[in-house]
Amino acid sequence: MPVEPSDEDLMLRYASGDAAAFDLLYTRHRAGVFRYLLRQCGSRAAAEELVQDIWLNLIQARERYQVEAKFTTWLYTLAHNRLIDHFRRHKGPQLVSLDADGEDDPLELPAHSTVQPERQAQARQQAAHLLWLVEALPPVQREAFLLHEEGGLSLEQIAEVTGAGRETVKSRLRYALDKLREGMKDHL
Repeated sequence: MPVEPSDEDLMLRYASGDAAAFDLLYTRHRAGVFRYLLRQCGSRAAAEELVQDIWLNLIQARERYQVEAKFTTWLYTLAHNRLIDHFRRHKGPQLVSLDADGEDDPLELPAHSTVQPERQAQARQQAAHLLWLVEALPPVQREAFLLHEEGGLSLEQIAEVTGAGRETVKSRLRYALDKLREGMKDHL
């Protein structure tokens, strides 16, 4: 069975002109980056614009890319920095609305065909409540949680992306998880 190339190898291949390597990187990470941005900025349109900017920045920086950290750390640093620029221009973060906007929620997963409608409804209610809880977290806790869950970043990588210390990130993540667990107690 062939071994999947690492993100870092793909980025180096892309820097050398391999467009297929970019396609694979984009496929691997577009959804996670989009969800991170959506849950941080609160607007699907803004998140889509930010995602485009981030991938354009990646394309423009490809020839300067060097493996100094994990690719995901580098990618989410681009996202974090672009998000900060967005917040500065638009006066801070906003909460994501849970109102249906006619588009599929990127977190919604198709249910198995054998799942009963009552269980599907209950799962949707739990997911909506969890999203509400995530949105209600203080911004620094929400960011740590989303970078960990959506980006799959380690504490060290989150610290590098956000410029916070490892222990600070650890505390933010712990407080976020405690708040989410407490908030979900009555909904499980």
